[in-house]
Amino acid sequence: MIDWLRRLPEPPPKPALPQPHTVKVAGRNLPVEIRRLPQARRMTLRLAHDGSAARISIPTWARTADAVAFVRDRADWLAAQLERLPPPAQLAPGTALPFRGDVLTVAWDARHPRRPVVDDGQLLVGGPAEQLAGRVERWLAAEALRLCAADLAHYCARAGLPVPRLALSNAKRRWGSCASDGSIRINWRLIMAPDAVRRSVVAHEVAHLVHFDHSPAFHALLGQLFEGSVAAANRWLKAEGRGLYRLFA
Repeated sequence: MIDWLRRLPEPPPKPALPQPHTVKVAGRNLPVEIRRLPQARRMTLRLAHDGSAARISIPTWARTADAVAFVRDRADWLAAQLERLPPPAQLAPGTALPFRGDVLTVAWDARHPRRPVVDDGQLLVGGPAEQLAGRVERWLAAEALRLCAADLAHYCARAGLPVPRLALSNAKRRWGSCASDGSIRINWRLIMAPDAVRRSVVAHEVAHLVHFDHSPAFHALLGQLFEGSVAAANRWLKAEGRGLYRLFA
């Protein structure tokens, strides 16, 4: 029995895991994230909000090698985008904090209330100094949930829809999402953007409750739901959205 067991063939080697793709940009290896989209007709490249990856969307029939080559050919463009990223910052007393399109100055004093309070252009925050950043982030998230819930109820009423479940996200790829079960997630960092920008994202996801695509019917409904300019909100996110990741990385 022992001799027979010794003659058993060696198990086949496990297949090697695919190696992640990278591109050399400004002296660093930048990961390349590839997404295949059924609706894509061409390759679209962008830099992650925090500069952590180059993200390329490609048609389902496109070759991975062509996508990687496309990214590498645009290494100079990616380097320029990385240079434009706002430098990371630590939240501390005196920090300028974006809030609803305005700026609040963080004013810490141990004697202030632990729950942050907006007062004449300042955010008064108390409690232990070493917990300041976490306390402010939790306050921002709570404000985001409160306002997004009101936005969601408003646009669902306009669309004649029941209000779905709402949750916040910390996504680095999307400002909002609508799941197949109808639940909606909104990036909490939008509380730092102007109100119209945040509301446009909520209206966008409500429109997806009716049209789960980006068809002309979807855009027509979004135009009916949102009171402002969708194009202007999108331009703001494209130009300023990365800055919302400067704090609370």
